[in-house]
Amino acid sequence: MSSINNTASAYAVSRQHWAGALWADKARLRRILMFWGVGIFLAGAGAFYLASGRYITADDAYVHANKLMVSTDVSGLVQRVNVHEGQHVKVGELLFSLDPRPFQIALENAQANLASTMQDVDSTRAAYRSAVAQIAAQQALATMNAQTYGRYKALQKDNAISAMQVDTARAAQLNSEAMTASLRQTAATQLAKLNGNPNLPAEQTPAYMKAKTVVDEAQRQLDHTAIRAPFAGTVGEVDSLQPGTLVISAMSAFTTTSAVGLIGNKLWISADMKETDLTYVHSGAPVDIRIDTYPGCKWDGHVDTVSAGSDSAFSALPAENASGNWVKVVQRIPVRISIETSECARPLRAGMSAVITIDTGKRRLTRLLEGL
Repeated sequence: MSSINNTASAYAVSRQHWAGALWADKARLRRILMFWGVGIFLAGAGAFYLASGRYITADDAYVHANKLMVSTDVSGLVQRVNVHEGQHVKVGELLFSLDPRPFQIALENAQANLASTMQDVDSTRAAYRSAVAQIAAQQALATMNAQTYGRYKALQKDNAISAMQVDTARAAQLNSEAMTASLRQTAATQLAKLNGNPNLPAEQTPAYMKAKTVVDEAQRQLDHTAIRAPFAGTVGEVDSLQPGTLVISAMSAFTTTSAVGLIGNKLWISADMKETDLTYVHSGAPVDIRIDTYPGCKWDGHVDTVSAGSDSAFSALPAENASGNWVKVVQRIPVRISIETSECARPLRAGMSAVITIDTGKRRLTRLLEGL
């Protein structure tokens, strides 16, 4: 019985010793976890922080495209609309046309005026040549009258002729000289109309060039009655333009009823990014693009350009901080991103929201080492 009690007592002592040792180990483990665990976590977090910072993400990004309300600079009635909403058009394809009849009439009137000008030029040339011939004839007559007057003066000294005859000869001489001077002035006037060159081609005369500009302008206006696509794209706004609509050139840029909306095929992403995120962003940097409309799709691209000025720099009313009472605000700078390829064939449309991630190639650790 005594041996059993001794054995039980020894077991109890051993158990207490084991429990004490285990408690001491737990306390030691807690101290290790408390100090070293926190240190390891902080070291890991610091390492992760230094190794990160390579990618810059922005969600203030949208799909953009060339957009234009295609209209014309002449006024008239819409005769026909040749496209519909969503139609793809090529460069030069007819979008709509105005009634060409008023412009055709104006062109024909200008052409008739040009032909009349040609006739006037030929008439002026003929009048000049006629004046030159008349000057020669009148000059011969003036010479003869001068000789007659001289003879009569000699006869008058011998009293062989009356004074009246002498005066008549003198008057004839003066009249022929005056007529010669008048014809010379007429010839000079006609020559001036020919730009000083009697053999000048009609196409080089000022009157012809003036009439020709009227013809060219009338032809230009007639050509502009057919409104064509300036670039390839998709028709986005056309329903408000109908046959019979009066297009007023001065207002065509301010109303959809005088134009066809055209969206180009060339698409890109425009993102307004914080200036503090652009330290290592450069042209050509690869970009991961995700469109909100297609959550499972990704597009690849690259940074095309970083704007030379912030959004506020191009504002019509830029901020004025001359008073000294101001709050510094991080500025937004537009970044244009070219779209290259996609892993899924989904159509992109202008105005869609996007999230971009730019690979700067620079981790925080690299930046710190470069700054040393």
